[in-house]
Amino acid sequence: MLNLQKEEISVKGQPVLVDSVRVDTKMIIITGKFLKIARIKDEWYEDVEEPEAMIKALKSIRPTPDIFTFWQRLPETEPKYNYFMEVDNVAAIPIKGYEYWYEKQIDINARRAIKKAEKKGVVVKKAEFNDKFIQGMTEIFNETPIRQGKPFWHYGKNFETVKREFSRYLYREDLIGAYYNNELIGFMFLAYAGKYVLPGQIISKIAHRDKAPNNALIAKAVEICEKKKILYFVYFYWGDGSLAEFKRRNGFEKITLPRYYIPLTIKGKIILKLNLHHSALGIIPEKLKVRLKNMRKQFYTRRYLTQSDKY
Repeated sequence: MLNLQKEEISVKGQPVLVDSVRVDTKMIIITGKFLKIARIKDEWYEDVEEPEAMIKALKSIRPTPDIFTFWQRLPETEPKYNYFMEVDNVAAIPIKGYEYWYEKQIDINARRAIKKAEKKGVVVKKAEFNDKFIQGMTEIFNETPIRQGKPFWHYGKNFETVKREFSRYLYREDLIGAYYNNELIGFMFLAYAGKYVLPGQIISKIAHRDKAPNNALIAKAVEICEKKKILYFVYFYWGDGSLAEFKRRNGFEKITLPRYYIPLTIKGKIILKLNLHHSALGIIPEKLKVRLKNMRKQFYTRRYLTQSDKY
């Protein structure tokens, strides 16, 4: 029988303790109150090679989680298993070379933005995680309490907090900085996850938005992917609104991946049968989600009297 322990995860930038268990080399976290769902903590970075062995191990936990979910990571887009399945949408750039991306995959607005960044004097290069870089990060985080129409979870963090939180995964990341007159105005943590990379964090100063630093950071990331022979640059889920439009303009495509749900208890079987395994947010129609997000954005913009960050 496997023993549960507590594991810290980040929810909207805040540490939260959840039940967890280690199965072989993988850390499994269990979330939810009434419905307990188990998944790999680092599912963006790890695959489930032997699902039946994983399922058997999870069934030995007391109390047993109700459902185990996992997905197939890129480039495995075709379903391999016969479990109950839905699809997840990720935003990804298939890497076919920097020139191909620049000429064929991005739109004219993105090309103009990249040229603008260069003309304005933005320099994008690999950076080191030192005190100067951390101080620049802290200044960017504390520029505004609102980003993308909602409270920004890194706002208000001090130097030591930023240093501690962002030093955890440096072993699998490259740092890219966007500089203007030697000032850090944007940065990206480029996280390696096998055959693709993720932007562990990409952000820039609103005060320098006119210089298009985010576009320049994306361009540098594609260049690095080509040199390292990475197959995909993945910007997490596709999403909606201005961020999805930013992704589309910069060459990201919506790619569907199989996500499996395996019931481990009678309750889990009933929940899956009734299609009630998603949170309330998961069953809201997409058009209504967009309306609610716009309302939230307007509320927080008025509340903080600051311009929301959008791409």
